[in-house]
Amino acid sequence: MATSTLDVEAPSHDTFPINGTDYIEFYVGNAKQASVFYRAAFGFQFVAYRGPETGCRDRASYLLQQDKIRFVFTTAIRPELSDDAARISAHVQTHGDGVRDIALWVDDTRDAFEKAVERGAEPVQVPTVLQDDDGEIVIASFKIYGETVHSLVERKNYRGLFMPGFRAVQPHFAPPDVGLRYVDHCVGNVELGRMNHWVDFYAHVMGFRNLLTFDDKTISTEYSSLMSKVMANGNDRIKFPINEPAQGKRKSQIDEYLDAYKGPGVQHMALATDDIIRTVTILRDRGVEFLSVPTTYYEELQGRLGKIDEDVESLARLGILVDRDPDGYLLQIFTKPVQDRPTVFYEIIQRKGAKSFGAGNFKALFEAIEREQGLRGNL
Repeated sequence: MATSTLDVEAPSHDTFPINGTDYIEFYVGNAKQASVFYRAAFGFQFVAYRGPETGCRDRASYLLQQDKIRFVFTTAIRPELSDDAARISAHVQTHGDGVRDIALWVDDTRDAFEKAVERGAEPVQVPTVLQDDDGEIVIASFKIYGETVHSLVERKNYRGLFMPGFRAVQPHFAPPDVGLRYVDHCVGNVELGRMNHWVDFYAHVMGFRNLLTFDDKTISTEYSSLMSKVMANGNDRIKFPINEPAQGKRKSQIDEYLDAYKGPGVQHMALATDDIIRTVTILRDRGVEFLSVPTTYYEELQGRLGKIDEDVESLARLGILVDRDPDGYLLQIFTKPVQDRPTVFYEIIQRKGAKSFGAGNFKALFEAIEREQGLRGNL
């Protein structure tokens, strides 16, 4: 693990302040069914809806929430009625279910959008005011890798639940949460040779810094490797690792993703918990499948990492990985893809002081991913 300095002249501070991840929107083939899965398996609450019943004829959106995490699942109902619905339908046809929008909560959408575009961001939606009886939200967006966008959301003059157009719901089916608290980071996969382009983009356009760099020697196995750079904003609430494939004997997980998703996109989201043993136990009992590592990983765990608070037998039973850095340690585990295409998956993470991303676990993790690739015939 190493911290690198960009070779480009970048702002010494954020181009505009970001308070956190506002929401993540997925374009999916069937938003109603996706919402049931994320409630039943991941413990999200269905809190608001937009669709034909609320006056939106061309699409349906389900807002799910757990603590500070907000997921929006959107599906096209009548693609012929609008360009937006046609785009949603085409997105799903090309990519399958996937992330369209990583929305960022900002103080001033107009100012942030203007500054981003001045620095080279390609606009998707100019600042637009959405109003209802609870006030107004100002939203704009610009392109990032593939067909993914960042929306900028200003909420200071809004008192409502989420945003105009959505209606609060109170469904009978409301399973308990599993202890997920916030989005720790979102990982993007891009084509070979494009990682540094997007590193430069986040540096120039948004003033992010290159927090960490992992080369193909750090992230490698006998068969494959990849390279990754982590971009972060000034308060570290927003962290975007960006991966690209590297040359190897066989197809890497990034190559498999790019083939299955048919282009760059969000590979996984890391969701934070304060009690990973409890969270993973519940998730597994609810049917979420996780990657597994050999039991030998745990034989010398405390010898490698020193004293930890958790019971090692419990970690081994669940397959939870542990890594330490100068600031503390972290615990992490990765799900298998949550749809049939081997694209989107999740990381469950608990930080106990550590600010890194588990470099000591990369070999075990990537060997586990390769075993799954082999079963799919994609290694």
